[in-house]
Amino acid sequence: MVETKTGNNFTLEFDENQLTIKETIRNFAEEKIRPRVMEFDESQEFPIDLMHQLGELGFLGILVPEKFGGAGLGYVEYALVVEELARIDPSLSLSVAAHNGLCTNHINIFANDELKNKYLPDLAGGRKIGAWGLTEPASGSDAGAMQTTAVKDGKYFVLNGTKAFITHGKSGETAVVMAITDKEKKKKGISAFIIEKGTDGFHTGKKENKLGMRASETTQLIFENCRVHEDNLIGNEGEGFTQSMKILEGGRISIAALSVGLAQGCLEAALTYSKERKQFGKTLSEFQATQFKLADIATDIEAARLMTFKAAKMKDEKKDILEIASKAKLFASEVATRAANEAVQILGGYGFTKDYPVEKFYRDVKLLTIGEGTSEVQRIVIARSLLND
Repeated sequence: MVETKTGNNFTLEFDENQLTIKETIRNFAEEKIRPRVMEFDESQEFPIDLMHQLGELGFLGILVPEKFGGAGLGYVEYALVVEELARIDPSLSLSVAAHNGLCTNHINIFANDELKNKYLPDLAGGRKIGAWGLTEPASGSDAGAMQTTAVKDGKYFVLNGTKAFITHGKSGETAVVMAITDKEKKKKGISAFIIEKGTDGFHTGKKENKLGMRASETTQLIFENCRVHEDNLIGNEGEGFTQSMKILEGGRISIAALSVGLAQGCLEAALTYSKERKQFGKTLSEFQATQFKLADIATDIEAARLMTFKAAKMKDEKKDILEIASKAKLFASEVATRAANEAVQILGGYGFTKDYPVEKFYRDVKLLTIGEGTSEVQRIVIARSLLND
């Protein structure tokens, strides 16, 4: 991937394989997802049939090596897929991001080969959906305050506690869950486990009735004397918190890409409407006030996209992305928020109805400044990085 200048637009140029991926996922989104977006939103139905299809196309194991059944690609390709899906439906894009970047990637990066061989092929092929459990009812940004425990009992760990806001908490067959194995060590006493659906003592709790991202399933996970074999410990005891922070670091790239895609969807919807809607004998696009709004959105998106793919490329090059990933997530999510707000404003009363996509974008976008680290947390990370330098 190189940066190039084309006409008056400073943009990104992708290689042939990346362009094929971009075209394939865009066609899939247009043909399979767009006609059903509001159906899923209204019913809050998780489109698991589409997830299975995405798995068959290789889009649920993007970061997984081929030897474990994945596509063996990188974060640039991953960001392309997430962006293109979010342009049509941020809900499904969020599910793809959570499956790839959280559960599957945690196993991919930190588990031993035995666990990888056992779990990754089904996850990468979309035959099983993944969930990832860090957040709890009383611990969000302060992940170190978790209360779920895992007490050793022979060759098993016995888990008790509740996880909250878990994507695919009901439909997910394979979950990576963090729990405290040593309270005295606090964050350094948190460990990560793989737990299969159907394990005794592992239940799905309340499904959230959400403002946006309604087709992306979000539930509680409940553990009541849930016995997990020690072989399903990822890495060593006490490494779960550090592992989770590295996973979230990469996850910020996916939320940045999702934000860019959502903002692009807002721009396209507002641009189309502004050319068709007439007021006072002119189309909205002929008014300078509308033109300025469109220009600002387009400029913000271009900047956010460049920052996002810079972070993705650095991740693929195995460079330190702590600061750039936080910057990309912070900036892109707030760009998406502004884009959704301005798109609704351009559509006026119609932007407040479900007949046009900007209403859904407006509801969906709020999660992006909250999930996988709030905007406030990103600013703390960036500031600490600057001060440490």
